[in-house]
Amino acid sequence: MPADTTTARQDFYDRIGRQNMTPLWTSLADLVTPEPRSACRPASWRFADIRAAMIEAGGLISAKEAERRVLVLENPGLRGQSKVTTDMYAGVQMVLPGEVAPAHRHTQSALRFVLEGGGAHTSVNGERTIMHEGDFIITPPMTWHDHGNESDSPIFWLDGLDIPVVQFLDASFAEHLGEDEQPISRPIGDSDARFGANLVPVDYRPGATSPMFNYPYARTREALERMRRADAWDPCHGLKMRYSNPTNGGHAMTTMGTFVQLLPQGFSTAAYRSTDATVFVPIEGKGRSIIGEDFVVEWGQRDIFVVPSWHRVRHEAAADSVLFSFSDRPIQEALNLFREDRGNV
Repeated sequence: MPADTTTARQDFYDRIGRQNMTPLWTSLADLVTPEPRSACRPASWRFADIRAAMIEAGGLISAKEAERRVLVLENPGLRGQSKVTTDMYAGVQMVLPGEVAPAHRHTQSALRFVLEGGGAHTSVNGERTIMHEGDFIITPPMTWHDHGNESDSPIFWLDGLDIPVVQFLDASFAEHLGEDEQPISRPIGDSDARFGANLVPVDYRPGATSPMFNYPYARTREALERMRRADAWDPCHGLKMRYSNPTNGGHAMTTMGTFVQLLPQGFSTAAYRSTDATVFVPIEGKGRSIIGEDFVVEWGQRDIFVVPSWHRVRHEAAADSVLFSFSDRPIQEALNLFREDRGNV
């Protein structure tokens, strides 16, 4: 390219830049990519390491002082952004015996997946639920919620939120109740009775988020074990199920898809990739997952790992294993963006 052409172009770019304009042709290849491309990287965290750090944090700051005593799991390719994937947040929260994480509400949707402990509680919009290992609990947008622990042991859970999505849309609102715990107006198990038995109140009109906010692991595990008898294993997933809104069959949450899968001992999945970067948590078992060409995660119970968008993953179960996972799949499906690749299966 002649030097005078290069100079003329740069002069043009400089002049329009002062008017807050920029040429698309210099950045189009980075904006519209042939395949998903981001700084998100495969990553993993040992629960033993997280737990030790949380116990130390418990001696430094109370749940009330912190409001939420959480260690954020930052993707190594997205440090400083409080992101586990490009548009999802994850952290591990601990509440010690006798503590209360005070009531607040916000536009961000939240999920809790209980990693260790039991007997503590979460209250959501006037109803309290008791937490047990493996339970999946929903906090819908702008619902009052608080957490308390009346047991004699710490409780730990994974927090998953759509914070980066709400931040991107600039739609964040938050409020504090001004009291540690919200008033309880409904008995424990009320939402399960109303919506968890293929029944709904006669005048109920379905909403976007599931009205059944606790999905007990005992029930989930029993369902997986019953389905095991059919021996209908998917080569890419083993036996994988989606948590659903019982009133409309859709995802339990509007922005985060939640899943659970059973991998029997010795089962190796075929390579699979999809556009929804996914956070995995084994709640039972042990094994390993190969992400991309050479990132290997040796996982056990309660460990956490991330598979970025459009990275192939293979799971190998060394023992009967149950994996919980979440991703932004409902958003992608609603926008007709979701794509998967099952290889030659």
